[in-house]
Amino acid sequence: MAVKLFVGGLSWGTDDRTLKSKFEEFGNVEDAVVIRDRDTGRSRGFGFVTYSSNEEAEAAIQGLNDNELDGRTIKVDRASERSGSHFL
Repeated sequence: MAVKLFVGGLSWGTDDRTLKSKFEEFGNVEDAVVIRDRDTGRSRGFGFVTYSSNEEAEAAIQGLNDNELDGRTIKVDRASERSGSHFL
């Protein structure tokens, strides 16, 4: 069962490859994506990482939450499902 994590507080310079590389230290990363503004292409400062197992996801949360990546302290937690059709 795949487990998706939310990663907040990313540096503007962090890309998909850097994100995946860091999170692979804790297990098999199925997907890693930094969310970008559709108009400018600039990072929005957060992303998502998907692991193939709950154990790997928990290890990443414990190992990376409130730690540094590319000079910024990141927040790592389970991603929550979107509810309704709220727009930011």
